This record gives sequence, structure tokens and C-alpha cells, in this order.
Amino acid sequence: MIVIVDALNRHLFTEMLDDMFKLRKRVFHDRLGWEVDITDGKEVDLFDDLHPAYLIALDDSGEVVGCMRILQTTGPHMLADVFYDIMDGEPPVRSAQLWEVTRFCVDTDRLKAGKSRNSISYVTSELFVAATEYGKNNGILDAVAVIDPIMNRVMIRSQNTPYDYLGKTVQMGKVKAMAGLLDCTDERINRLRAFNGIEGDVFAENDEAALALFATRASAPKALPTPTHPGVSDYMRAEVEAMQTPAPTKIDLQDYFESQIADADSPEERAAAQALKLEMTAYFRSTTQRCDA
Repeated sequence: MIVIVDALNRHLFTEMLDDMFKLRKRVFHDRLGWEVDITDGKEVDLFDDLHPAYLIALDDSGEVVGCMRILQTTGPHMLADVFYDIMDGEPPVRSAQLWEVTRFCVDTDRLKAGKSRNSISYVTSELFVAATEYGKNNGILDAVAVIDPIMNRVMIRSQNTPYDYLGKTVQMGKVKAMAGLLDCTDERINRLRAFNGIEGDVFAENDEAALALFATRASAPKALPTPTHPGVSDYMRAEVEAMQTPAPTKIDLQDYFESQIADADSPEERAAAQALKLEMTAYFRSTTQRCDA
């Protein structure tokens, strides 16, 4: 279920927003190591004060398991005011019919693998469907998404491929950033729905229904964290999980590591990428040996 929270109903969803900001902190700060502001265990930035719309995904137990932020480009937004190097000297894009989507994330610890309901793949596609339908229903023709190359591959695998890209890919701190353009059309919606077999309305029937489901989360059993090998870093694990739309093959992983080595900007980065490749190779070899035993 996708809940739309905006300036009109935000006062009803204070607790749900708190859980969303905590999820953003766990993903962007704890797991991915982004340099973001953390207050009281929540990741909140100045763009959250500009009355954006949020798409919040709830699982069947009422837990917040995914989110996305949608913001007008006619005022301050991340591509214009934070990631402006992407535009390579060109003026920022501004239009009442072009909105920016950022802060997309899903709870990979709580969600399952595969493509069933309450899976990483399903919730990812559900959020993509919701964002596109929300845009189409509100007169938005296109969205610009500030993403990293990993998220770009997730979008391509999920039948949500950007139809074009703005500017260039740039290094922003520890990660690379790029800007993709997405049209809000029935063709895109149909592709996204077909990918994960999503039928019917993805949105909560009304605010009351959303709050009722959210209220059940306290009594629901908590999912155990996904078992992980102690030699694999959280960041590497998040990248592998993100590529599970569908699940990556060994060739996918090999191609990914080779691209990271080739794209390294310094000997240190290249050595780190090679070390991760060796670590993951050893992990999968040990897993195969255990399965054959």
C-alpha cells in the first residue's frame, strides 16, 4: 500500500513520517555512508521543509518499508542547489510540469527477496508505479531523478528506464550522481505493472485506511534481519540486494565489479574495488562449498 503525504494531510501522519525519516537514516547514513544530516535518529534535510509530497510504502503489517520524495522544480530542489555540477554549467531545469524525485529507498532488512508481495522487487515497482501515476494524475509530464549508477541499473531492470539523461555523471563525495528523465505516461505505468504483476489501485483508499494499517504495526511480528556473511560490508550487501531486481547472476556481479574497477578515479579506489571483488568471490565460493557439502 502506498500512502501519499503532502502539505494538506501531513499533520495526520507525524508518526509515519518519523518512521520514514528513520528508514532514510538507516539506508543513506548507516548503510550507504552518505554525508547527510541526522537529528534524533532521523535523516531530514532542508528540502523536507519545502512542502514536498511523499510516497510511503507500507507492508501488510503496517510497517514503513519504502519511500520517495517528490518536489517541484520551480523553487529550490536538489539538482539545482546541491547536485548542480551534474548540469555541467547549464542552467537548472525549472517547470511546473517537471518535478524532482529523490530520497528513494526500501527496507532491504525487512523485505524479502524474489518478486512476491512484501519483497524488495515488489515494493520498488509499487513505488515506481505510484510515482508515475501520481505525476500523471496531477498534470506532471516528466520527472527528473537524481540517482547513482547502481540505482540507474535497478530502474533499468525494473522496466523504469529513464528516457534521457541530463548533464553528466559526477563524483559527489563517496558516490557518483546522475540525473535521469522519466515520463509520466500510461506506457511506463503498464510496463512497471507488468514487471511485478501489480494489479488494482496501489494507493491507500483514504487517510483513515492508511492510518488504520499503520496502527497495526506495533502488534505485528518483527522480521528478522537478513543473514549476512561477516566479511561483506553493509554497503556492498546493499548494492547486491539492490541488484536483485531480478536476482543478479554471477556474470552480472562480475560485470559490475569490473566496471567499478574500470571507473576508479585513483589507485586507492581501484585497489578498494579489487579488494571487494576478491571478498565477494571468496564469499560465493564458500557458500557454494557449503551447499555442496
